Order: sequence, then C-alpha cells, then structure tokens
Amino acid sequence: MQPIVDYCLSLKCAEKDYPFGPEPLVMKVGGKMFAIIADNVVSLKCDPVIAENLREQHAAVKPGYHLNKKHWNSITVDGSLPLDDVFAMIRHSYELVFKGLPKAERQRIDMLLRQP
Repeated sequence: MQPIVDYCLSLKCAEKDYPFGPEPLVMKVGGKMFAIIADNVVSLKCDPVIAENLREQHAAVKPGYHLNKKHWNSITVDGSLPLDDVFAMIRHSYELVFKGLPKAERQRIDMLLRQP
C-alpha cells in the first residue's frame, strides 16, 4: 500500500491523519477526507454516476465500506486493477474534495503552494 500512500501525499497539501485510532490511515486535504486506507483496501470519494460504472466494470470496486455508498467506493488492491487506474481514482477523489472546500480554504492552499 506504500505506493498508494506516497501518491496521496504527492497531491498538493495532502496530509495523513489517524482520527479513528492507529488504523485506518486517513488522507485529507483542507481537513476533509479524500482517502481511507486500511489493509489492502482504499476507500475513495467518487461522483455517483462514475462510482456505479466502476462497480459494474471491476469486481475489486465495491460500495464504500461504512461510508455513504452513493458517494464512496472501496477498492480492494489485489492486482486486478492496474495501479495507474487506482491513482486516477485517487486523483478524482482528491479533486472532488478540493473543489468542495470553502473558497477561502482553497485560496489558502493555493497561496501556500506559491510560497518559496
């Protein structure tokens, strides 16, 4: 799961947190979750239409475990999906969460990235 953690942390101002104890690892941007990582499963926010399509196309993609099943998918990382596809799903989740942040928070993050 380390490549998945590393990819999440490569996204702007992403940070890891453990709000539920030692597991799961929660990845956040602007204080909001975009990925939950435990064992060999990563749960990601997803547009509802895309979420349904992914579930139909891939056995490794299921409705979000203990999450809003309309907006979250849980992906079993077992090699059946190429890592690049998982990375694309992570980026989609990150972008949905980032776009949903208050304008002031998005601007604060953008300003942090401009500082030397």
